[in-house]
Amino acid sequence: MNNSAAQFSLLKQRCDGRTSEAIERLLCKASDFCVNRINPPAFAVEAGLDETACIGAFLHATQIGIVDLAWNVVCGGCGGILHSANSLKALNDLHYRCGLCAADCQTMLDDSVEVTFTVSRKLRPISAHEPDTLPLWDYVRQVYWSSGSDLPADLRPVVNGVALDAIELPAGSFATRTLRMTEGFVVVFDPVTHSSTLLRVVGTLQEVPQTLTIALAEGVEERPQIEVAPGPLELTLENRTAQRAMPILWLVGDALRTLVSRRVPSLSAKRLLSHQTFRDLYQTDVLDINQHFRITSLTFLFTDLKGSTALYKRIGDLAAFDLIRAHFHVLTDIIARNSGATVKTIGDAVMASFPTPSDGMAAALLMKKAMTELNAQRGSEDILLKIGLHAGSCVAVTLNERQDYFGQTVNIASRVQGLADIEKIVATEAVLADAGVRSLFKGQEVGIVHSWRWLRGFDEEISVYEIE
Repeated sequence: MNNSAAQFSLLKQRCDGRTSEAIERLLCKASDFCVNRINPPAFAVEAGLDETACIGAFLHATQIGIVDLAWNVVCGGCGGILHSANSLKALNDLHYRCGLCAADCQTMLDDSVEVTFTVSRKLRPISAHEPDTLPLWDYVRQVYWSSGSDLPADLRPVVNGVALDAIELPAGSFATRTLRMTEGFVVVFDPVTHSSTLLRVVGTLQEVPQTLTIALAEGVEERPQIEVAPGPLELTLENRTAQRAMPILWLVGDALRTLVSRRVPSLSAKRLLSHQTFRDLYQTDVLDINQHFRITSLTFLFTDLKGSTALYKRIGDLAAFDLIRAHFHVLTDIIARNSGATVKTIGDAVMASFPTPSDGMAAALLMKKAMTELNAQRGSEDILLKIGLHAGSCVAVTLNERQDYFGQTVNIASRVQGLADIEKIVATEAVLADAGVRSLFKGQEVGIVHSWRWLRGFDEEISVYEIE
């Protein structure tokens, strides 16, 4: 058995057969474009696979060595990749600047950081492994634009009428073009160095050619604006860098805005950090101790056992330990199956994170049902589970050498769990206001009671809902 066959055999042992076989077909038979910066949610839809299982399979494939994982900082305006790294630790947790949009991009894990997978060079060399050899428009599509950009593999047909010109310049070279300028704005943008200049075309029509020289340099600075008149323009572009440059003259307008706004769902860093397989495989060394990435919205679920101290006394330490371990196994399985991850266990309690409130609520409902079934199997009421949920902004950090979350949202979720009775789930307004949660309750016999409650350590009452 050759090495690749052994690797795919190992993948099949770690994942379900249908998902692993689909990934094997993709990596071995698909075009070079399709196996560069693979978008797992989009691939799952196309292949008819479960998204959570698909993401987990690609993570296992990374560990096995058949794909490489990348964290990409994406501009929210144009969908371009501002920086790419093979580790979250290698990203700036403050901001990046987009030369095309002339805007700062805060590094938020919700949607400004995407995660992609590329076939390993050892398994199958592809053209994108050598980006400097890619033709201009292939480079722009495969290297500059993100996996969430809804653009075809071949950009040339869709850039007609959007790009005035595009030039490939070897290091240290220059080129001159004669262009016919019309009123409006043109962005001279290089996707390699991210150098950018804005041309404002305004004034009286000129028949004598104007001349202009623009030098391309490394780094993204404040974009200069230059005024030129309508009419012929002799534009010289100088590449003063040590690498190839590919300046494109984009016509600023509705056509460009429509082009760059086309998006498909992609794998966000937030989604990956709340995936159980990721936490299992990357338990430590995800974030630097001094890094702290903001997340706009994440859902937290806390559970705790009521009367666990009395349980140990009533049935004995060994029996109670086995029972509590069984309850942990059931809860963590439910969390993982509902797109969540177990952040940590604290005594008899569980802290879990979910990408959306509906994922967290679906898990909570299943937990209640599972504990009822576990008690029925034992013919007792030993496992009395309290559950609380809250959603909001937080900060991803490293605490006690593990990836964790910090902030008021986490504190509220923990306190809300303390309000829960054994027959109810307690959730905040932020959870119940979610359309996905309301949809989840349709067709179910769910009782919802609203109240205002005080939480320990908070100065104001909070709006909560008891779900029975």
